[in-house]
Amino acid sequence: MISTIKIKLLLIFTGILTSLQLAAMEVSLVYIGDEENSAYLGARQGLDEANLMGNFLGHQYTLDSITADELDGHDLSAYSVVLTAVQDADGFANIAASVPDHAVFNLTIKDNALREACIPNAFHTLPSLAMYADAEKQYLSKNPQSAARAQGWHPDFVKFAARDLNKRYKASSGRPMDDMAYAGWAAVKLTSDTVARTSSKEPAVLMDYFKTSLKFDGQKGSDMNFRETGQ
Repeated sequence: MISTIKIKLLLIFTGILTSLQLAAMEVSLVYIGDEENSAYLGARQGLDEANLMGNFLGHQYTLDSITADELDGHDLSAYSVVLTAVQDADGFANIAASVPDHAVFNLTIKDNALREACIPNAFHTLPSLAMYADAEKQYLSKNPQSAARAQGWHPDFVKFAARDLNKRYKASSGRPMDDMAYAGWAAVKLTSDTVARTSSKEPAVLMDYFKTSLKFDGQKGSDMNFRETGQ
């Protein structure tokens, strides 16, 4: 005979399954740039992890890939977020302006002026030149006899589950994770985390959450969010 406690647990579990089935959705993302760029490989790693988590929630993630030359006539509004690996700030700004209600991620441009422009729907998962310079300056102030080169990510980083991320990326891509690969991974991963938390794939809902509520575990030891500049 099934006990009362077991019956209650069964009902709760059935309720959870029902709610997950109701929440089932397909979330479409688009990548603009060269697939040979490590940013794309990082985004693919993020996609694999998003779908691994999504299997439990009824969420399926897809990532379309187009080049900058294929933008004309391509409907970016059909996607939940836009990932870009373009090489110039003007090109990025034009893409962001074409979909003002969508979060547009910059995975490759370090330009300080792009951050200072404070484009409302721009999100930069790659550090700016100013951030690299500041990190090096801080290090050299404490270690004046050393050489320093700041990185947004390092393939030998091991703390805060970084070792596992590095291993997963190298196994799937055949190369070490670098700054742009991390930027691509982070953009997709924080998007899938947000979809899971909001139960929404709507561009405006996701963008608002990125700006106001994001606490992203970027495997660096503390929750991460975006500044007003989108950095």
